[in-house]
Amino acid sequence: MSLEPAASQPNVAWGMQATSLIYPFDVGAFSSDIGDRRFLKSLYAWFRQIWDPLFTATGLLSLPRYLRDLRRYKRLASGKTQVPIRLAPQLHDRSATSAVQQHYFFLNGWALRKIAAAKPPLHVDVGSQVDFANSVAAFVPTVFVDIRPLYDKMSGLLPIAGDLLRPPLREEAITSLSCLHVVEHIGLGRYGDELDPAGTQKAAYQLTRTLAPGGDLYLGLPIGRPHVYFNAHRVHSAGQVLSFFEDLELCEFDAVDDLGRYIEAARPTDFDTSHYACGMFHFRRPRS
Repeated sequence: MSLEPAASQPNVAWGMQATSLIYPFDVGAFSSDIGDRRFLKSLYAWFRQIWDPLFTATGLLSLPRYLRDLRRYKRLASGKTQVPIRLAPQLHDRSATSAVQQHYFFLNGWALRKIAAAKPPLHVDVGSQVDFANSVAAFVPTVFVDIRPLYDKMSGLLPIAGDLLRPPLREEAITSLSCLHVVEHIGLGRYGDELDPAGTQKAAYQLTRTLAPGGDLYLGLPIGRPHVYFNAHRVHSAGQVLSFFEDLELCEFDAVDDLGRYIEAARPTDFDTSHYACGMFHFRRPRS
């Protein structure tokens, strides 16, 4: 099946441009205190896969306030409206600040700003958060490749199914490419991919292979002391990551440290002893 834009896609021109980048595909195919806290976080991560004790506990603690607010709201609305009131408890959103996942908050914002500044005619994202790809598509036509097919479509976004170890992308064809918090998962089977201990390195090879001369790659992944957390993710040292992409030039390196702080123009070696920092690598393929 040849690549064609969705029937509802008003901009046919960019969809045709994408055919020069992508192989034919089938849309349906494809300190001691710190140590103690890490242990508790690991234990919690195990439990939450089958039962989330923290979510349940905070929900139970918030229930009395919910019931008080419900009674008060009914009194306030009495005699003023005939709209029926249905119960839909939301017990976890009353907080002093907006909750964020620092890695994704900073990483997605970092890549979005870089892509917006570069103004590429077409962008390709491999496996990042769907919301990120959709945000990029708001200002540049975007092809989104993921092993789990996305069937929802919006203007400017073309989703296709593809495995990062066998991506349906032509060699040296992509001028603007992103892959955020993805390569550290490859080969662990978490998302239905095949088990492969060299998954990250092989994914790096494929990203490098598809990048055009002068093309930009925006990459994000956990960095620090090398570990495999099966089957969640891997942590690589920044040096390992640079060796995986030795054919590319490093244009910029930013990071989020273990405390969730965003550090611009950082030095990769500063995170060699980190537990779970986030490295943001802007690579470029040399023109010659």
